[in-house]
Amino acid sequence: MIKRVLLLLALAATIALPFVMRPRQATPEKADDTVVIITPHNEAIRQEYTTGFKAWYQARTGRTVTIDWRVIGGTSEIARFLEGEYVSSFENYWTGHLHQPWGTEVQAGFQNGALPTGSPELVKQARAAFLASEVSSGIDLFYGGGAFDFVGQAQAGRLVDSGLLQRHPDWFSEAVIPQNHTGEEYWDREGRWFGCVLSSYGIIYNRDSLRRLGFAQEPMQWSDLTNPRLLGEVALCDPTKSGSIASAFENVIQQQMQIRWQELRAGKPGGEAAAVEAQAVREGWTRGLRLIQLIGANARYFTDTSQKPPIDVAAGNCAAGMCIDFYGRQQAEAVQRRDSSERVGFAAPPGGTAYSVDPIALLRGAPHREAAVAFMEYVLSPEGQKLWNFKPGTSGGPVRFALRRLPVRRDFYDHDEWRGLRSDPDVAPYTEKEQLIYHGAWTGRIFSDMAFVIRVMCQDTHPELVQAWRAIIAAPEPAKARALEALQDLSVVDYDRIGREIHQARTSKNKVDEIKIANELGAAFRRNYARAEVIARGGD
Repeated sequence: MIKRVLLLLALAATIALPFVMRPRQATPEKADDTVVIITPHNEAIRQEYTTGFKAWYQARTGRTVTIDWRVIGGTSEIARFLEGEYVSSFENYWTGHLHQPWGTEVQAGFQNGALPTGSPELVKQARAAFLASEVSSGIDLFYGGGAFDFVGQAQAGRLVDSGLLQRHPDWFSEAVIPQNHTGEEYWDREGRWFGCVLSSYGIIYNRDSLRRLGFAQEPMQWSDLTNPRLLGEVALCDPTKSGSIASAFENVIQQQMQIRWQELRAGKPGGEAAAVEAQAVREGWTRGLRLIQLIGANARYFTDTSQKPPIDVAAGNCAAGMCIDFYGRQQAEAVQRRDSSERVGFAAPPGGTAYSVDPIALLRGAPHREAAVAFMEYVLSPEGQKLWNFKPGTSGGPVRFALRRLPVRRDFYDHDEWRGLRSDPDVAPYTEKEQLIYHGAWTGRIFSDMAFVIRVMCQDTHPELVQAWRAIIAAPEPAKARALEALQDLSVVDYDRIGREIHQARTSKNKVDEIKIANELGAAFRRNYARAEVIARGGD
C-alpha cells in the first residue's frame, strides 16, 4: 500500500513539475483600443512600431492601444491564410445570411477581380455581394511584404479604401510619396494599399570566407555569384516560398533585358522600337535565367525563409548570399556591434536592383477600423518614417533596434540636419545615378511562373545541376565551353513558352496540370545536365 501511494505521488510530481517550473506568462495587455495586424516583419520592426505607435496614439487621442501581431510566416503563407479565412467567412455570409447556394463557381468567382462578362449571374451576384459586404477575416491590417502580393489581395477584393488619400492628399504627390518611381508602383490609386518603406536587393558576403576562397575583391554584381570558386558557398531561398527573393531574381532578369535593349538600340539605331524591345526582352530573359542557373549551381541550399541566408553568411557557413537590403545591413551591423568585426558586408548591385515598396493595407471587415487607420497614418507620417532609418536612441528614432530600412517618403531625404541621426546617411534612393528601371510589362504577368521555373531549374534538380557544374569547372577547353552550352540550353523555358503553356498549366483549375509541367521541365533539365556532364568528362 505504501509503495502504491509513493508511486502515485511520484507520478503526480512528474506531471505537475513542468507546470510549476515553467516561466510566468505575461498577462495580456489591457488597453482602450486594439489593432490586429498580420505581417511577415521581424521582431525588431514589430517591437519598435509597437512602442512608437502607442506613444503617438495616446498623444493624439488620449487613449491607450495594444497591437495584436499575427506572425504565421512569409507573404505566401499570409496570402493563403487570408484566402482561406475570407472563403470561409463569405460562405457563411452567402449561405447563412443571403440564403444562396454555395459551389465551386461561386467560391472562385466572388474573389475574381477579372470576372468574365459571360459568367453565370449567380457568380456575378456573389462578387457584387462580397464587395458590398463587411465580411471579415478577424484581422485589421496586412503590413509588409511585396507590392505584388498586395495587388493580388486588392484584386481579390480583400483590401478596402482606408480614406487616407482623401485625408492627406499632400502626402501622395511627387514631392512626398510618388505614385510611381523607376517603374515601380508605390501606392494604389484607389487607396487600397500604400507603400511605406523601400526595399532593394543585393549580396551579403563574409570577408573572412572570401579570403579563404582566394578572392581579392568583394562581390558587387549578380554575375560575381557565378564564380566557380563559390561552388557550395552561396545561400539562396526558394523563390516560390519567399516573395522578396523572387523579386531579387526578377531584378536579375530585368537587368539583363535592359542591357540587351541598350545593346540592340546601339546596334540598330534605325530599328523599329517595338520589335527591338521585344527581341531584347526575349534574349534578356534567357541571359538572366542562365545567370540564375549558375548562381543556383553554386548554391549550398535553398531555404524556405529569407532570414536564414544572412545568418549563415555571418556565421561563415556560406561565403555569400542573396537577400533583401535591410537583412544584409542589419546582419552586418549586428556582427559589428557584437564583436567589433567588419567581416560581413552588403552590396546592392549598381543598376541591378530597383527600389520597390513594402505596403500596408486595411483589410475588408476590419474589426477595429478606426485604430487600424490610425496605425496606417502613423506609419506613413514623418514620425513613423523616422523609425526606419534613424539610429537607436536618437530623438524620434527607434528605442533599441536599428531597422536599417529606407523610408518611402521622398521629403525624408531633404533634411540635411537629419544626416547625423540616420543609420545610412549616404543612401539616397531617389537620386542614385545607376537605377534599374522596372518594366512591369516584361515580367509582371509571369512573376509567379518565373519563380516556378527557377525552382524547377535550380532547386528540384539541384544534385544533377551541381554534379554537372562540378564536372564543367574541372574540364579543359574546348569541352568546357561545349558542356556549358549543353547545360544552359533553356529552350524548354523560353520567354514565349512561359507566357503560354507554362502559365496556362500553372493557372489551370486542375492542379495536376502544374505537376505535369513541373515533371516535364524537371526531366528536360536533368537530360541537359546529364549531357553536359558527359561532354565535360570527354564524351560526346
